[in-house]
Amino acid sequence: MPSYSAPVKDMNFILNEVLNISKYSNLPGYADATPDLIAAILEEGAKICENELAPLNLSGDQEGCTRSDDGSVTTPKGFKEAYNKFAEGGWTSLTSDPEYGGQGLPHVLGFCVEEMMVSSNMAFAMYPGLSAGAMASIEIEGTDAQKNTYLPKMVAGDWSGTMNLTEPHCGTDLGLLRTKAEPNDDGSYAITGTKIFISAGEHDLTENIIHLVLARLPDAPAGVKGISLFIVPKFNVNDDGSLGDRNTLICGSIEEKMGIHANSTCVMNYDSAKGYLLGTAHKGLRAMFIMMNAARVGVSVQGYGQSEVAYQNAVLYANDRIQGRSLTGAKAADKAADPIIVHPDVRRMLMNTRSFNEAARASALWCAMLIDLSHDAETEEERQWADDIVSLLTPVMKGVFTDRGYEYSTTCQQVFGGHGYISEHGMEQFVRDARICQIYEGANGIQALDLVGRKLPANGGRSIQALFKLVGSFLSDNKDNEKMADFVKPLSAALADLQASTMWLMQNGMANPDNAGAGSTPYMHMMGHVLLAFQWAQMAKISLDQLDAGTSDPTFYENKLITGRYYMNRRLPETRSLRAELEAGADDIMALDAANF
Repeated sequence: MPSYSAPVKDMNFILNEVLNISKYSNLPGYADATPDLIAAILEEGAKICENELAPLNLSGDQEGCTRSDDGSVTTPKGFKEAYNKFAEGGWTSLTSDPEYGGQGLPHVLGFCVEEMMVSSNMAFAMYPGLSAGAMASIEIEGTDAQKNTYLPKMVAGDWSGTMNLTEPHCGTDLGLLRTKAEPNDDGSYAITGTKIFISAGEHDLTENIIHLVLARLPDAPAGVKGISLFIVPKFNVNDDGSLGDRNTLICGSIEEKMGIHANSTCVMNYDSAKGYLLGTAHKGLRAMFIMMNAARVGVSVQGYGQSEVAYQNAVLYANDRIQGRSLTGAKAADKAADPIIVHPDVRRMLMNTRSFNEAARASALWCAMLIDLSHDAETEEERQWADDIVSLLTPVMKGVFTDRGYEYSTTCQQVFGGHGYISEHGMEQFVRDARICQIYEGANGIQALDLVGRKLPANGGRSIQALFKLVGSFLSDNKDNEKMADFVKPLSAALADLQASTMWLMQNGMANPDNAGAGSTPYMHMMGHVLLAFQWAQMAKISLDQLDAGTSDPTFYENKLITGRYYMNRRLPETRSLRAELEAGADDIMALDAANF
């Protein structure tokens, strides 16, 4: 039976020491986020995730969701009770606007709880996770009436939300979608069409489900410029806020899929279902991307969240499983063999995973704080800077963190040997659940193209220049600090690789767009390495300062330095090979005729 222990200590370190969020007490919500309150929330979040959600992960996977003949869906045993405790505990409202019943705490704190949920039970975490994205779209694009109708119930967790994009014939290319929206006499619209891969599309956890559905109006122009977004509730809502009759939509089937079995991934059929325009007609993609961008950052958390729980279980197994003797002599002479953690290759697998997990967590929490700054910083210049960095790094985190999350979940499965392939240990579930993160909310190849094709040239390259300046300033400030040399020198080399590759793309991508396409994934991973190494360098600086000051917990900070140096020495040099791959161009990729594949 797999186990999970929330990394509360590491989260406190990042929030209070690395990000020092107390210095943002002038921002909404941050004044209340004192170190004591943060510690209390993280401890309580850990309890519900460790004690309520984690025990349901394996059983929920094995049982899955059940669809009845009437289209209703039942979640696995224990899920509804756990959800009720989750909602009653106020976890659905943690970062929501107080105007609609939320607690108004910083998003950066919400990301910590999100990671705990993902690591303990990813399929469960997806139910409230989808609701958060739907709420964001309604809050930004909705009318006052729509906000007052839907948000209080969704914030309270009484109602949940989804997003409906994909159709059987179109995925990423949303310009091909066919779902129709016909105007009704009362100002509503009749929504007709089929959507597939709809996470949490139907379930028994909440009394109503608020679907956000992309569809075309009769006068819509072709392509993505003709898409509108509609609120389509499972149950229509009366003027007094009570539930009315059942809308004409139904779960046609539950997808049979590789992982996340306890989340109901549905085929949704809309038959003249009553819907309401959200935002501006023909501007639905803009409104949907509010939800999509929030979801992509959330999926990056899923990537390292699965890697984290896989790592924890692999460490326990490596310390318990005895096999063979250490190459330098027996370490457990009283036993028939040594625990496998003595073997360098096992340690390599664990250190690869650990060094990624800790830097990914720091990166995601930093970006979560930047999301808050992009909305609430005091000056327009600060808000723009934060938004530029978040926009640039969103596809990087989604693509890199989920690629690595799956890789390292598999690596930790490997630590178990044959036992990792057996269901009872839970490792194969972590691998299966992690796999979807590379695919949904925009497959990772699309993230790389978005980075190179949109984010990089946006506003004359303003965001990438901001990142270069940020990392460069840190390196300049610490270049004469000998204690930081193990971090400054490798990061400087990696940044130089990234800068050179950026110039190569500018010079060769426009001349031949296939060069940009061929180099997009290596470039994305190169930027991911620089991001993670930048976090390690900052954590190292703080750790060195704490050790110099005579901290009461030297082991924690010494371990940070050991893990960070490992990343710098053994993972970061990959930027060299990625640069060589990128600069090879597209010729050999495009040379083979399609008929000869």
